[in-house]
Amino acid sequence: MTNVHHPSPVDGPSPLTGCPAHPGAVRMHTEELQADPAELYRRLRRDHGAVAPILLDGDIPAWLVLGYRELHRVTSDPTLFARDSRRWHAWEYIPADWPLMPFVGYRPTMLFAEGAEHERRAEAMFDALASVDQFELRAESERVADELIDVFAGSGRAELVADYASQVPIRVVTRLFGLAPDTAVAIQRDTVEMVTANDGSVAAYQRVHNRMVTLMAEVRRNPGMPGIPAQMAAHRAALTDEEIVNDLIGTVYASHQSTTDWIGNALGLMLTDERFAVTMAGGRRSIGQALNEVLWENTPVPAFIGRWAAEDTILGGQRIKKGDCLVLGLAAANADPSVRPDFRADASGNQAHMSFSHGEHSCPVPARELAEVISMTAIEVLLDRLPDVVLAVSPEELVWRSSIWLRGIAALPVEFTPALG
Repeated sequence: MTNVHHPSPVDGPSPLTGCPAHPGAVRMHTEELQADPAELYRRLRRDHGAVAPILLDGDIPAWLVLGYRELHRVTSDPTLFARDSRRWHAWEYIPADWPLMPFVGYRPTMLFAEGAEHERRAEAMFDALASVDQFELRAESERVADELIDVFAGSGRAELVADYASQVPIRVVTRLFGLAPDTAVAIQRDTVEMVTANDGSVAAYQRVHNRMVTLMAEVRRNPGMPGIPAQMAAHRAALTDEEIVNDLIGTVYASHQSTTDWIGNALGLMLTDERFAVTMAGGRRSIGQALNEVLWENTPVPAFIGRWAAEDTILGGQRIKKGDCLVLGLAAANADPSVRPDFRADASGNQAHMSFSHGEHSCPVPARELAEVISMTAIEVLLDRLPDVVLAVSPEELVWRSSIWLRGIAALPVEFTPALG
């Protein structure tokens, strides 16, 4: 496995005692999470408080941070709750083909960097993303959206997740990278496989890695080529090809499936919630309101792994040991009764959610802005082109893809008046 390996703890070994024992821990890879994650979070909060003991794949112990204030504390203190996974004391129990290895195996990437090194890497990524002209991005997103709608507009029927929402982000992002359009399909398939955390995740990661290595070789041969990779290669941070490749993979992972589900979940909300069901042609509530509500209610990334305790500490009444792994419960924190907004009481402008995380390792502001432009444009173009689109099944028949890491509507079958010509 290229560039993903079992690291040695940065501060020396601190072996687990009784691993995989974790008294009272709840397995997070069960049907309960698929069926009703909100109820699972309520039960965990009731039984354990703001921080709950959980078991990841293979019954590997970790802590799920459920409380909004506790999550804010963890993400605000990178010295105590560090990002470098080499601090984990459980590495001797982790198999090389562990499904979550693409997310926890240390790599020289911005995601695992700390201190001054993280600042150097983050600055390069921030500047590269900020260099994207948002007017051009919107125009590109409109072109991609129109191309996709043209394929099914004459039929009067479509499945908006597979035919549309899952296609728009990856096609736009691959063009921002300077990749050929035909590469989008392969990267989309591998990215979905990678983030699903199954037996094929490691191999999928390797294929994406190989494509980014090939892309960087082309950038070095043609330093004047447009795109985010070229911007990073020319940055004053003087990143190596290995550093750029790893950060590009993180960008693909973060931008594709999460933006796909942001679009799909927002469309699902607008097609099923009576508050949005005025008319498709101009009378609907703001698309921005739907996108914001989704981040609170059904955020595409419910949890993120992770942080590793640099010292023994107390968090949410739990004793956290040095080297313990903490999973950021983004959806659970958004559902914390102490902060949860009531959208039926016109709380649509409340953007204090944790869906982009918080602190220096949160989703970079330019990345959030680009994802919002892509999502907003995709929905606007769809409603403009298909103003009478309606759900082709009852809302109760919709199925959610749900895991600890991802949540999205699996399919959105719709009907509309076929376009002429």
